Amino acid sequence: MNNLRSLIPNYRKIRRWLGLLVMTFLLVVVSRLPASADTAKHYTDLKFSSLGEVQIPKYTRYKLDNGMVVYLMEDHELPLVGGTALVRTGDRLEPADKVGLGGITGQVMRTGGTTIHSGDELNQLLEQRAASVETSIGTTSGSASFSALSRDLDSVFDLFAEVIQKPAFAPDKLDFAKRQAAGQIARRNDDPNEITGREFQKLIYGESSPYARTVEYATLSKISREDLLAFYEQYFHPESMILGIIGDFDSEKMRSRIQEKFGKWSPTTKAPQPIVPTADQAKQGGVFFINQPQLTQSYVKMGHLGGQLNSPDYAALDVLNQVMNGFGGRLFNEVRSRQGLAYSVYSFWSPNFDYPGTFSAGGQTRSDATVPFIKSIRAEIEQLRTKPITTTELAFAKDQVLNSFVFKFQDPVQTLSRLMRYEYFGYPADFLFRYQQGVKTTTIEDVQRVAQKYLQPDKLVTLVVGNTSTIQPPLTSLSRDVTSLDITIPKPNNS
Repeated sequence: MNNLRSLIPNYRKIRRWLGLLVMTFLLVVVSRLPASADTAKHYTDLKFSSLGEVQIPKYTRYKLDNGMVVYLMEDHELPLVGGTALVRTGDRLEPADKVGLGGITGQVMRTGGTTIHSGDELNQLLEQRAASVETSIGTTSGSASFSALSRDLDSVFDLFAEVIQKPAFAPDKLDFAKRQAAGQIARRNDDPNEITGREFQKLIYGESSPYARTVEYATLSKISREDLLAFYEQYFHPESMILGIIGDFDSEKMRSRIQEKFGKWSPTTKAPQPIVPTADQAKQGGVFFINQPQLTQSYVKMGHLGGQLNSPDYAALDVLNQVMNGFGGRLFNEVRSRQGLAYSVYSFWSPNFDYPGTFSAGGQTRSDATVPFIKSIRAEIEQLRTKPITTTELAFAKDQVLNSFVFKFQDPVQTLSRLMRYEYFGYPADFLFRYQQGVKTTTIEDVQRVAQKYLQPDKLVTLVVGNTSTIQPPLTSLSRDVTSLDITIPKPNNS
């Protein structure tokens, strides 16, 4: 899902840069105006107009004869065009003995060039036009994207189509990608935040799960160019692709260009119907510890398996999440501000589109505050389950969620990305508006009901990364059984 969130990144960056330039100019102008003689008002006297209604930009959706779905959204504000093709694949589909294959395929598909242009030639052609073409494969999807000035659209789009349909997977670029991946393996225990997140995923999903397994030297060494070709040929098909384009273009001309470059694309093999791997909770509770003697603080993460976005309780769970989390949330007010037990504290109900996400809570705290910190978070979770929230908390949480809704549509790129994402995962196009209505109708009783149903203290997995000699009282005061985890990196086979 990570590559879904980076739809047309350069297009968005340029828009924001130009917007900041305009704002800077306006601020300079305003600063030269004479100061107002009005008396400054207290913040409680300020009146704000209500947020405007969300306006969905016009777009066109159609399908080519070969099955490829296309979204077109014109936006003539700036002379820019960007696009992304979502591909029904993901590294969760790679073989268990070749973990890393999906990510490397996505990388070398671009860096390795095509059967017409080498990777270095692509770089030169794109740099001359201040354009980009990128590819990647994440957990649940693959993507190829481009961005260009509208005057260079035809030439850049040709290269974009070429990369998708004629990758060469140059052996030297594969070797380079594997060396990069090996370097990442060697450094993966340098950051305690990275350790905490990675090992927590393993505790929740299981270390062999496609949602938690890690690239190792052994799996990396087994990946060959033939594997990249086979993975590409298996999953890159027009009927498995959704193409979205936004920017300064004429739709009729764009349709002709797409037909010319993709209409005749017909791979010799048939597109598969990928089976989404299931997810179950591996560890049913327990306290786990990773000793890092160099640390002067503890990194804590606790939680259990969560749910999916299509849950009928998603809206109420998001309100519950807002009651717990962020500035003004219970954890911030109680654990950080009142008790002073944390540098940072959080909780997230994080659902996914087509497999269960997680509920997690945690933060960073002093070593000697580790146990009280964990106990305090557990107490807040239990209180949410057993005692109704207040009307003030409900109103504040709903206002925060609903007021943020309009910002989900502040950029047309966001809307296009969401439309494509919903179709990719089989969600209705108006899913977000159904969610908005669900938030509006959420009651105190709804919040307590979902807290009792979905927050499961008996299944909380607690992971601490810290210095065992300075954690006092010890973690055994939480549980008699504290499991130490070994995160030693397996050595390469040739060493």
